[in-house]
Amino acid sequence: MRHGKKFNHLGRKAAHRKSMLANMACSLIEHKRINTTVAKAKALKQFVEPLITKSKEDTTHNRRIAFSRLRQKEAVTELFREVATKVGDRPGGYTRIIKLGNRLGDNADMAMIELVDYNEIYNADKPKKKTTRRSRRGGSKPAAAPAVETKATNEEEE
Repeated sequence: MRHGKKFNHLGRKAAHRKSMLANMACSLIEHKRINTTVAKAKALKQFVEPLITKSKEDTTHNRRIAFSRLRQKEAVTELFREVATKVGDRPGGYTRIIKLGNRLGDNADMAMIELVDYNEIYNADKPKKKTTRRSRRGGSKPAAAPAVETKATNEEEE
């Protein structure tokens, strides 16, 4: 029975699974996208997204936490320098999983996992969202002002 088991064990012992996820996360940070199976991509997403969130605040403690999970100094440096500056304003959802079909040898479901902000093709056609927030009050006042102006312009034309 699988009661209370919240993550995919991927058919591996704990040490093998942790090293595999650490290596995959380092490859993802270095290359910005990697091809793997769907199950490993979903496990990697849960592994790497908290690290990217920690990289937004560059403290010694956060660097040590990231190093204990990733185990490669170059990957930690790139995570805190380049990746953190690129995703600094994003409130989560740093990775995207795109399913690619089945692998020829064993028919396994394959997927590409990538860092969202590094894909120029997906981000080119979407405009930047405004970061300002509006209150619910006062929404009707700006709508009333243009209506008065259009009424005045109609009277001038006649």
